[in-house]
Amino acid sequence: MFYEIRRYQSRPGRRAEWIRYMEDVVIPFQSAAGMTVTASFADDQDEDGYLWVRRFEDEAQRKALYAAVYETDRWKNEIGPVVYGLLPEKSVVTRVTPTPASPLQ
Repeated sequence: MFYEIRRYQSRPGRRAEWIRYMEDVVIPFQSAAGMTVTASFADDQDEDGYLWVRRFEDEAQRKALYAAVYETDRWKNEIGPVVYGLLPEKSVVTRVTPTPASPLQ
């Protein structure tokens, strides 16, 4: 099992709008497709920063879920364009594996 930590920078002054869209549309859509979203955070030290975390059982599951989300017409035609309008191309994705004593194991 591993986690994907995704850190985004919303367009200046639009983080609240981004978080609403994430919580109302993106996370429910991805969850319905089988994604496990384990956390969603507003960055207290960056007024435009946002971070969320997804969990995958293995690389095969990650690939399948990426396809189930990002290759759909709804993502391509409806959700994706809104996302790309709220976020510039600045994001960082970090893949992490819990240590043996981690409660997230």
